[in-house]
Amino acid sequence: MNRSLFIIFATIALDAIGIGLIFPILPLLLQDMTHSTHIAVYMGILASLYAAMQFIFSPLLGALSDRWGRRPVLLISLAGSAVNYLFLTFSHSLILLLVGRIIAGITSANMAVASAYIVDVSQENNRAKYFGLINAMFGAGFIIGPVLGGFLSEYGLRLPFFAAAILTGLNLLFAYFVLPESRKETLENKQLSTLNPFKIFAGISSIRGVLPLVTTFFIFSAIGEVYGVCWALWGHDTFQWSGFWVGLSLGAFGLCQMLVQIFIPSHASRLLGNRNAVLAGIACSCLALAVMAFAQNGWMIFAIMPIFALGSMGTPSLQALASQKVSAEHQGQFQGVIASTVSMASMIAPMFFSTLYFQFQEKWPGAIWLSVILIYLITLPIILYSTRPVVQQR
Repeated sequence: MNRSLFIIFATIALDAIGIGLIFPILPLLLQDMTHSTHIAVYMGILASLYAAMQFIFSPLLGALSDRWGRRPVLLISLAGSAVNYLFLTFSHSLILLLVGRIIAGITSANMAVASAYIVDVSQENNRAKYFGLINAMFGAGFIIGPVLGGFLSEYGLRLPFFAAAILTGLNLLFAYFVLPESRKETLENKQLSTLNPFKIFAGISSIRGVLPLVTTFFIFSAIGEVYGVCWALWGHDTFQWSGFWVGLSLGAFGLCQMLVQIFIPSHASRLLGNRNAVLAGIACSCLALAVMAFAQNGWMIFAIMPIFALGSMGTPSLQALASQKVSAEHQGQFQGVIASTVSMASMIAPMFFSTLYFQFQEKWPGAIWLSVILIYLITLPIILYSTRPVVQQR
């Protein structure tokens, strides 16, 4: 592995640790600031606002990285993250928290620019390997971050946010001094209008057979948002978990999921086929969610985590299924649709799930996981229909 790739992987891992540091503590900070019983709603607002800014500005930052290079845009993104963490550390107003999340969303392009960086410096035959490694680095950072954040919260509720700001600042300096520019040429004539997410979505209608699978990917992405919004609240409401135990549970899940993403999808695809691998992933997720809905003791959640993590094998298999239906000249458009789908899900789902959790919170917090099972079941006829064998007419 060349030096540039090692540096970009380290940058992403440090960035993920910073994100993970605040993940289990943000609901507790909101509770401390607002003294409200509607924390789930506030969490949904913050998450949706961040996703909306990301949806609008990520394509523009990607285009600017084509014009200016990857390095300066990555530095801007890291600086925006550091400013956001400082807002979270020192603000005592919900308005300032919103401003911090807006800044973070506008400058959020770390993974997108890092992925472009990999394309710049790698050969076509080993890009899949490096994309897998960058996801593993992000997963590793997200394992360390929540555990460290939960530990630091025992010494002060705002300490994890300050630690995230310091870490991101050091990451910014690290990238500034040692990360070389990867882009040797610029695309001065590239128009920003071509990266309009609404135009990308409109173009999907011209790709035959992809829309049902992209719809399924949207549902999967939306489901992924429920854990960020509801996990900490559910852990506190059901098991009276402190920030430490919330962080430990997220770290354990992150470890299991990272191992699954590294070792399982290729074997599942080969042994089961992509369609059956997706269905197996849904089955594992639904089994784990059912246990979570009725769990009375926290140890049950840790026991079910390996099966819960196996559910994540469905997403790469789903992407592989959809990619098989797209010709080589449309793969770029397809990847743009996937990226826009993730942003749209991140924008809509947090408000939906936070509002839904608020309805269950007092009587049965675990009911939120049964609702997720029902949403998973919606995808079954879509997957079965869109992947049915095509009968050749003679």
